[in-house]
Amino acid sequence: MVNSNVPDDERPRLTVYYDGGCPICAREIGMYRTCRGADRIAWVDADAVRGDTVAPGLPRDDALGRFHVIDRSGRAFSGGAAFSALWRALPAFSMLGRVLSYWPFSIMLEGIYRLFLILRPRLKHLFQMRPERN
Repeated sequence: MVNSNVPDDERPRLTVYYDGGCPICAREIGMYRTCRGADRIAWVDADAVRGDTVAPGLPRDDALGRFHVIDRSGRAFSGGAAFSALWRALPAFSMLGRVLSYWPFSIMLEGIYRLFLILRPRLKHLFQMRPERN
């Protein structure tokens, strides 16, 4: 739920819920957090949250299993739509986010995201085996 006592310009544009325990997800979110506009986004590592929920209506297990974003009006997005919402909020990715929010691109983005979810366990294993570069 959105706190209506806080002015819009003081609320984050988005709240992003991601799996910080996933090395792929953590790296990608780390990259987004360096982008211009990222300071207007609240970043919540669902893996670090203790308890059954990370936000009202968002169980921790759901947040760990699929990418979620909630905008300042309280609208929730998940999967491909969540990425599109995040990208629209970051100037470097805003055009991509706008394009991918329209049909048929939104359907393709969701399909690609679902394929990633199927492959993620194997990919996580590869990323965990890969040494960090300094």
